[in-house]
Amino acid sequence: MITLKNSKEIASMQKSGAITAAAMMAARAVIRPGVTTRQIDRAVHAEILAHGAVPSFLGYGGFPGSACVSVNDEVIHGIPGDRVIHEGDLVKIDVGALFEGFHGDCAATFAVGEVSEEARRLMDVTRQSFYEGIKFARVGYRVSDISHAIQEYAESRGYGVVRQYVGHGVGRKLHEDPEVPNFGKPGHGPRLLPGMTIAIEPMINAGSFDVKVMPDNWTVKTADHSLSAHYEHSVLITTGDPVLLTKWDEGTVD
Repeated sequence: MITLKNSKEIASMQKSGAITAAAMMAARAVIRPGVTTRQIDRAVHAEILAHGAVPSFLGYGGFPGSACVSVNDEVIHGIPGDRVIHEGDLVKIDVGALFEGFHGDCAATFAVGEVSEEARRLMDVTRQSFYEGIKFARVGYRVSDISHAIQEYAESRGYGVVRQYVGHGVGRKLHEDPEVPNFGKPGHGPRLLPGMTIAIEPMINAGSFDVKVMPDNWTVKTADHSLSAHYEHSVLITTGDPVLLTKWDEGTVD
């Protein structure tokens, strides 16, 4: 069931979204060669707690970290640990914060120092595919109009769009209805209505869209070991432009 949020609930989601955004910036501040993925996780954890919130991911389904930290061919759900970050890596951070009973959820991909042209282009296309999608995050369109726009943009540039994992509604639960795939034909799925809050999150691979789950039962990698990138915001549907509830300072957005 899709839950439409009232003004009070939206205000709480704006707060949880802002804390989630702050956690993302805390992660960005510590990502550099030589740090471990656990150190990044600790920075995220501390930032969320400093705002009086609770990490959405910690303990969710048994997940042991406050952030998912996925590197290079890892797509999502990387478990923080002793892995050391190196120059040229692509590091994907996925964070969530629970505040006043509502969750925020966002993800981004960071280049560590100088990365390959291939890696940089993948990051740019993944991020832009999100912004192509939210052109349709408006009243009157359907969920699959967002999905189709993401797929069309990414695939037209030669990339694989992950199908096994999708975006989702977000609110009192971290994962709510509706599912928001990053692929599909337009004109399908629920119509978008004011008060809907959805997490739109393209997961784009440099090669095939196929992925595989590692023996830890969490980390998802590309099946062909190609690079992968991830970008996500929690988005509020309004009577006008969509609102990014987890917007953080990453520079100018076209």
